[in-house]
Amino acid sequence: MSVKTNTRHQNASVVPQEVIEGKILFIRGKKVMVDRDLADLYGVTTSNLNKAVKRNIGRFPPDFMFQLSKKELGSLRFQFGILKRGEHSKYLPYAFTEQGVAMLSSVLRSKRAVDVNIAIMRAFVKLREMLSLHKDLAMRLEELERKVEGHDETIHAIFEAIRRLMREEEKPKGKIGFHP
Repeated sequence: MSVKTNTRHQNASVVPQEVIEGKILFIRGKKVMVDRDLADLYGVTTSNLNKAVKRNIGRFPPDFMFQLSKKELGSLRFQFGILKRGEHSKYLPYAFTEQGVAMLSSVLRSKRAVDVNIAIMRAFVKLREMLSLHKDLAMRLEELERKVEGHDETIHAIFEAIRRLMREEEKPKGKIGFHP
């Protein structure tokens, strides 16, 4: 039976990874997904997803899930054009961190929920790898900037020395020889 399960997960691409990656947002310095997007991926209503979470609220501490502020919601609307007016107008949406999304698999037990959760976890891992690569590149760039900065100062000093020499040549020189 485990062979059948592994084959199913390898062959089934419930949601393309690019779609999932596009729904991962950075809010409060964390990678999160909002309840509406998760519900859409799982094939349930946002209301039903949130009801399942509230029935199991002990599984979702603040570092797994938090409710967006009005300011954050407005920022999402402005920056990404998501969460359009009229949607979620009654309640502020919830944001789920990677751990919160993983916990959703224990709350939503359908086959689709399991498959989607696997795809989401892979997207989070890929994003983490990409961020790690970007941090490495940023550190290397910073190191290069420090090296160039030192060269800039040296080059600036050379140009300044050349300018001083040029100013000295421009000064009228006294006549050579004996003057009575």
